[in-house]
Amino acid sequence: MSTSLMRNQLSGPHDPAPAAGWVDPPPRKGFFTDTSICIGCKACEVACKEWNMLPMDNLGMTGESYDNTGALGANTWRHVAFVEQGPAQIARARESGRKVSLGMPTVRPASDDDTYAAPPAPVEGELPDFRWLMSSDVCKHCTHAACLDVCPTGSLFRTEFGTVVVQDDICNGCGYCVPACPFGVIERRSSPDMTGARVVKQEGIAQKCTLCYDRLREDEEPACAKACPTTSIQFGDLSEMRRRAEERVQTLHGMGYTEARTYGTDPRDGVGGTGSVFLLLDEPEVYGLPPDPVVTTHYLPDIFRKAGLAGLAMLGAAAVSFLGRRS
Repeated sequence: MSTSLMRNQLSGPHDPAPAAGWVDPPPRKGFFTDTSICIGCKACEVACKEWNMLPMDNLGMTGESYDNTGALGANTWRHVAFVEQGPAQIARARESGRKVSLGMPTVRPASDDDTYAAPPAPVEGELPDFRWLMSSDVCKHCTHAACLDVCPTGSLFRTEFGTVVVQDDICNGCGYCVPACPFGVIERRSSPDMTGARVVKQEGIAQKCTLCYDRLREDEEPACAKACPTTSIQFGDLSEMRRRAEERVQTLHGMGYTEARTYGTDPRDGVGGTGSVFLLLDEPEVYGLPPDPVVTTHYLPDIFRKAGLAGLAMLGAAAVSFLGRRS
């Protein structure tokens, strides 16, 4: 196996469904979440809970925003974040956005063959005093899923749609997948600590978004995308979702919103690209997303190479010592 092929199998770009053994699978499916038009209604959270019969959370205001669910977890497979920003944060976001390279071709103007089109002008007028960055987060369904790689029981599997699903009846609750996920998505389910709360089903079992696998098999879109009133959450072939994300960023840049950028669209990143791509209006860290996620298998080729060299060095030292004693 060539080095490049080995790297692609462990961390690079490839089609995960055929690699998992599916014969003639359908096109890979995924989400495109456009945070620029999210209104924070949380319809996606409600629809997800209703369809998947998820237990209630320990609801309560965090004191930092209107977010009352806090983060993704075993009982929350869609989470809408509310990030408050003032003029200083907005100005920094737009300046950092100008430095982000999208890797997109630039169109030459018809009137001049020697120059390229000018970069988008900044938005006219004063910066707003306040804005909310609202973003509906979800499992990324990575091309190289660390949770799947470390699962010792095979309870996590790759579907024909390229998504990653937990099989409840096989998971033993070991929790290896929890620290392996670079996004902090998957979690073991525990009972809500609330007076009068019913004991939840599948307590102790790892749980996360399935991208509504049961609905996909019936040619239905996921519940969250179905319920979104602004089309902030879009669903379809992953290649189409990535194209829409790039086009939307270009549109916003043309309007002067230089802070717009994509997240999860690069198949050469540390997880081979994600099945859930996002349009962000600031750095990923602002949304609680890692700027450079890396799957645990990413470093395996280098680890094997160094281990092999160390082994050869030890064998060489042992041979020299043995020959020295004989002489």
